[in-house]
Amino acid sequence: MKADDDSTRRADSTASVASSILEYRNYRGRNYHAKTHDSKYFVPTDDLSLENFDIMHHFLTLLLDDKLHLAPIKSNATKVLDIGTGTGIWAIDFADEHPDIVVTGTDLSPVQPTWVPPNVSFEIDDCTKEWTWDANSFDFVHIRYLFGAINDWTALFKQAYRALKPGAYLESVESEPTCLSDDGTVADDGKTALGGRFSAMFREAGKVTGNSMVVVTDDLQVQAMKAAGFVDVQVITHKVPMGSWPRDTKLSQIGAFAKMSLESDLTGYSQLIWHEILRWPADEFEVFMMKVRKELKDKNLHPYFQVRYVWGRKPDEAEAKTAEPADAEAAITA
Repeated sequence: MKADDDSTRRADSTASVASSILEYRNYRGRNYHAKTHDSKYFVPTDDLSLENFDIMHHFLTLLLDDKLHLAPIKSNATKVLDIGTGTGIWAIDFADEHPDIVVTGTDLSPVQPTWVPPNVSFEIDDCTKEWTWDANSFDFVHIRYLFGAINDWTALFKQAYRALKPGAYLESVESEPTCLSDDGTVADDGKTALGGRFSAMFREAGKVTGNSMVVVTDDLQVQAMKAAGFVDVQVITHKVPMGSWPRDTKLSQIGAFAKMSLESDLTGYSQLIWHEILRWPADEFEVFMMKVRKELKDKNLHPYFQVRYVWGRKPDEAEAKTAEPADAEAAITA
């Protein structure tokens, strides 16, 4: 009897939901990804953090006028992969919209619900390791909000390239926790914590860990996607307000949810970076958090952060033999 080599490889590299996966690392009262992973990810994986993940999904959906993606998907698509699925909310929403497509979501922790549409499933997997999926098997790969978790974006996108069918698309959605403003009310000038030390905290942490937390500023998505071999690379960068200060009703609503996401768990986003990665003075942490919270409530400040959507196509077989990856991408700033 011939062994199923693919099943063997999957068993070797894809973790089952066992007791070791549930042994979360506890740090200062918060749970982070299990000790079995060598992840340097700075965001907790407990209930409060997961609630914020769903809030984030909500304001990103509003940002796209209730669309779940920007990349085109063929009408005969049958399989979609969601990397870094978190609570699974994107995968579940996509599965609801496309009942004929089988959706698989992967993450380091088993925090997804069990009551889900019949065409969606979740697996515990580390996207920075070798992927076990068959080559040319997916019609769309969706990757969102992995800033601070990835050391080599080109390697990640090469894995997606291999897993995608020829002609199918990869979409990468990333942000960065640095605050800017168009009117100078939030800037790196020492006048605000949001524009100064808060933003610097994430920039410096990425340098220490080797996993950039300013993926948009570093333009890693575009560079890595083209290096991986994708063509027709498209880019849209949105300015997302942090707060309800915009006059535009839609942006004000988006900003209110974005602020809620940060404000409700500011400590969770910051404590591991401050205390363990950067080892900044412990006695200054709570005072600094209070200052950031105060600025988030200040209606005279108009901060925003950037969210970038990048998508590219795996060349058809004929193209792959004759064409080099395209150098140009369309860039739109909203």
